[in-house]
Amino acid sequence: MIDTSLDFRGKTVCIIGGSSGIGNATAQAFRDCGADVHVTGTRAGEADYDKADGSDLDGLTYHQLDAADDAAIIALRQKFDRMDVLVCSQGMVLYKRAEFEPDNFAKVVQVNLNSLMTCAGQFYDLLKTGGGSLIIISSTAAFHATVGNPGYNASKAGAAGLTRTLGKAWAPDGIRVNGIAPGLIATKMTRVTTDNPKRREATIESIPMGRIGDPDDMAGLALFLASPLANYIVGQTIIADGGLLL
Repeated sequence: MIDTSLDFRGKTVCIIGGSSGIGNATAQAFRDCGADVHVTGTRAGEADYDKADGSDLDGLTYHQLDAADDAAIIALRQKFDRMDVLVCSQGMVLYKRAEFEPDNFAKVVQVNLNSLMTCAGQFYDLLKTGGGSLIIISSTAAFHATVGNPGYNASKAGAAGLTRTLGKAWAPDGIRVNGIAPGLIATKMTRVTTDNPKRREATIESIPMGRIGDPDDMAGLALFLASPLANYIVGQTIIADGGLLL
């Protein structure tokens, strides 16, 4: 029998980078499906976020975390004795060709790639114990050039590779590792495009579905990947871009 439910009651879920954007939409989705949901963000506390700005922390447990700080990730792990779903949604990008500077390149790679491995390694034991799911959020930038953002591009391509490798390495341990590669999604990070009428129109014209993606589009995919419906999927990064790369 196929278990078609999206019932996460009794499950512990942590969304790294879950204070806004895709991560926050994903956190809300798991919360609405009954999970005990924890999210991380860089600000001191929940009061520092605005729901009107895409940060709905109602019913979520908030933890301050700088994903670039390995020691902070290690400390976060100590707060948990169970983990059923870990979603790594942390990310950063620097514009105006700033990523061509070595220090800036390294900063972006640290957050977008290196911290993924730190998170995965720290929570490995809990995920193994519970037969859990690790979901890595990358980007369609993993599959095409982004001329002004070498750090972002390289780190997202690395994230897709890490998903494949951990997927194969950890499947025998009962951990399913998969990823999501969003296209252009309306978040704070993409406002450089979505708030620019010319860029926005040009982008929409290139998307077969004729619209920019919504964070909820990615949240639904995360629920699927963490659910029994995806029990035989491992090591895959699923592109969700409205057909942009076709």
